Amino acid sequence: MTRVAVVGAGPAGLAAASAALRAGAEVTLLDAAAATGGQYWRHLPPSRPAAREARLHQGWRDFTMLSRAVARHPRATVIAGAQVWAVEPCAFGDRAPTLQYAVGDADGSDRDVRTLSPDALVLATGAHDLTLPFPGWDLPGVFTGGAAQALAKSERVAVGERVVVAGAGPFLLPVAASLLSAGAEVAGVFEASPAGTLAAGWASGAASVAAMPHKLGELAGYVVGQLRGRVPYRAGAGVIAAHGIDRVEAVTVAALDADWRPIPGTERVIACDAVAVSHGFTPRLELAIAAGCALADDFDKLNPAGLDGLDPAHFDGLNPAGLDRLNPAEPAAPRPWSRFVAVDDDQRTSVPRVFAAGEVTGIAGADAALREGGLAGWLAAGGDPGDRRVAAARRRIARYRGFARALDAAHGIRPGWTDWLTRETTVCRCEELSYGRLTDVLEATGSRSIRALKLATRAGLGPCQGRICGRTVESIAAARNGAPLDGVVIDRRPIAAPIRFSELARLPHPEERHEP
Repeated sequence: MTRVAVVGAGPAGLAAASAALRAGAEVTLLDAAAATGGQYWRHLPPSRPAAREARLHQGWRDFTMLSRAVARHPRATVIAGAQVWAVEPCAFGDRAPTLQYAVGDADGSDRDVRTLSPDALVLATGAHDLTLPFPGWDLPGVFTGGAAQALAKSERVAVGERVVVAGAGPFLLPVAASLLSAGAEVAGVFEASPAGTLAAGWASGAASVAAMPHKLGELAGYVVGQLRGRVPYRAGAGVIAAHGIDRVEAVTVAALDADWRPIPGTERVIACDAVAVSHGFTPRLELAIAAGCALADDFDKLNPAGLDGLDPAHFDGLNPAGLDRLNPAEPAAPRPWSRFVAVDDDQRTSVPRVFAAGEVTGIAGADAALREGGLAGWLAAGGDPGDRRVAAARRRIARYRGFARALDAAHGIRPGWTDWLTRETTVCRCEELSYGRLTDVLEATGSRSIRALKLATRAGLGPCQGRICGRTVESIAAARNGAPLDGVVIDRRPIAAPIRFSELARLPHPEERHEP
């Protein structure tokens, strides 16, 4: 019997586990959270259930169906609170990588450290918020959009009484809806991309969007909610500064041009006690990189034809090693926030027996994650690739890829955002690195190496290990140099999560390891 490990219990991970069980596999589902659902289905704890929780989530029926099917299956093991902190690639290529993980409270001192060596691995690690820095973004009261929504969904707590929502992407609308449902006043939703950019971007994917009428229904629902809440929506505008002493008291909003440069004379101050900012999402790539998976840095380079054969000629700049450089043949257009795990049409990565699904392969939404996860889980378990459902899943995934390209064209980050930074603006919050200090080091050293830049500035060496500032630092350096930085990508973290020395000491000797 094939043993499949799935990392991540969001839409992609639950779908992968369910499909692998249908294909006859033994499945171990690992997730760092206390319950399944991921960021998308972050729900109230059992001790404080909602009377009508389905109203808080899109696709709640899918969640309940998948989570019950997996939790009740005799061949499934669901381990919550399981933090995968290292991945050890198989030296011989005939088995999936080995997972090292710890089970228990993240801050606890008595976590149980375990090892898992599956026959196949599905990575469904998802993504987290990408927030571009601006003056005052380190003030208390500035939240990512995901954090604001998570508190509203899982705790029924609004991050403030009067909240400004800003950034880019359709995610701003559900964030505003969650805040309204939690009792907050939303002072406005500010989308950075101008109306013309939005129209052109979505028109480029009109066929894909038209084939998904439920997406239009979701959009209509959010629009109606904002009209009822009398929430103003402004395209081509963004928060360029937050003001306050001990916490946020106001923000400055300005009109932005097509490249997201603030237009002088359009600034206005809005009083608020909280800001929810999200400029999209960045995939969580640590485990995929540790496993040796190749990366792609734009949608057009996903699904390369010859991924299975590991022929470098088939990758066309996809970086088969998965570590050293991304698209060295295309230095003129560095896009560090559009970096994903490269997969073929069957969700296979460049590493044998390793599959990837969901937003780690491209930001395309929960519907795409469900289909990708189902396909990955089925094939990872040895399911029949000729099954009619496989062909249907491939067609739907291709459609969602078109939707993702339209999403990027309409809301993708533009280079002019750095114009709202000042020399004093904090870029790396952990190490208190300012924009002025970063640019001074770049100019003085001419650094073209991520390693050298990290050592010279300490950017990305703090507690978050570059998860918040990493892509921003890469983007600023690439814009200054006119080319991506050399060296390993900033997401490469052999130790993917904090682990105590006492926990390392309890690891079994390789010869003593046993598998469940």
